[in-house]
Amino acid sequence: MFKAVIFDIDGTLVESNDAQAQAWVQAFDEFGHRIEFARVRPLIGMGGDKLMPQLAGIYPWSSDGKALSERRREIFKTRYLPELKPTRGAHRLLEWLRDENLTLLVATSANADEVEGLLRIPNGTKLFDARGTSDDADCSKPDPDIVKAALARGRCDPIDAIMVGDTPYDIEAAQRAGVGLIALRCGGCWDDGAFGGALAIYDDPEDLLQQFELSPFKRPLPISR
Repeated sequence: MFKAVIFDIDGTLVESNDAQAQAWVQAFDEFGHRIEFARVRPLIGMGGDKLMPQLAGIYPWSSDGKALSERRREIFKTRYLPELKPTRGAHRLLEWLRDENLTLLVATSANADEVEGLLRIPNGTKLFDARGTSDDADCSKPDPDIVKAALARGRCDPIDAIMVGDTPYDIEAAQRAGVGLIALRCGGCWDDGAFGGALAIYDDPEDLLQQFELSPFKRPLPISR
């Protein structure tokens, strides 16, 4: 049915959503903004262009926005990235899909430099054919720009692709790009009610792999578990 699979990374292939939120909390604090983790965590999956204005009234094109975003990246890469683990079954699912002759694409709100480090965690660096990152788009998720960038880089039409993600922002971005999405619970924070519009919902990549023959990869109609 499909020629390509588009993957989010944070929370989908790597257990990094909490770490991303902590990095934002610490960066905000260094810039004089005391923002609780509980406020940041539900926004992970958006890019900084959405998160900073919503939490602190800071815009990404401002000098403060650029400095804050860069500091957040430094904190994440030095304090958290070395300790992160892949989600259950992440590498196995990627290998399985490559064996099915599917093109693998990335669509993430992280920037290109961050993506390199993140993809090493599930041993997926060499498995992807193309990547759409925040560097390729004017607006991050839930806007569709990054998903569209991934499709363009993979030379793939939306009808021939399916996406795998872990947040409501992934679902909205995929839908606005004309792509169906499989939701994973392993990103945490959201219950199944937040995944309205997903073709199916699974615990993690391993759960999807175990149910592969009954999944949207093999079935044309929307399903849920």
